[in-house]
Amino acid sequence: MKHIASVSFGKDSLAMLLKLIEENKPLDEVVFYDTGMEFEAIYNIRNKVKTLLESKGIKYTELKPKCDFCYKMFDLVVNKGKPNEHKGYSWWGGRCRWGTSEKLQALEKYCKGAVEYVGIAYDEPSRLEKERKGNKQFPLAEWKMTEKDCLQYCYDKGFDWNEDGVELYSILDRVSCWCCANKNLKELKNYYLYLPKYWQKLKDLQSRTNRPFKYNKYTIFDLEEKFKKE
Repeated sequence: MKHIASVSFGKDSLAMLLKLIEENKPLDEVVFYDTGMEFEAIYNIRNKVKTLLESKGIKYTELKPKCDFCYKMFDLVVNKGKPNEHKGYSWWGGRCRWGTSEKLQALEKYCKGAVEYVGIAYDEPSRLEKERKGNKQFPLAEWKMTEKDCLQYCYDKGFDWNEDGVELYSILDRVSCWCCANKNLKELKNYYLYLPKYWQKLKDLQSRTNRPFKYNKYTIFDLEEKFKKE
């Protein structure tokens, strides 16, 4: 049976991939779903890993959304013909995780019939229980590698998530899609303080939607005023 590693190039899935290779586990292919809204650091690591995979003779595949992210966020007609018809899903996060649903469906479809390695850490039991289905395997849990272990393992292997002199994992809990509304207030304040490029991008997106970014209460502009006063 074919073995595929589903990798986002965050700390957990990257640690899983590197250790699979180190331990010479069965691995035929690596698949990455590119939302188009990842941190530059993610793409830098992807490029570095592609070179490694090529040297090992491991196939690399990249999946992409059917539609451009911003088109679905602002212009796609939703609930067409119904009283609540509107344009765009707006922010991705909270109950409206439209990007996540599409990503998971695309990966499950692509990996169907194969053993899929999934990078969920040992100290995430609720996620592990939720994802246990089909031919999925969870090497990090088997190795008892926690999220902290995964990050250190990646650092030890020469990988980091540095952008403009800032190590992203030193200020963010997760280096996921940069515009995800599931980012907490601590992370968002660190965007404002240390990642002005991404903060400006969030402001640009907010200028195109009336929906608040956080807690159905704060827009990005509200958060900026809040952070200025703190």
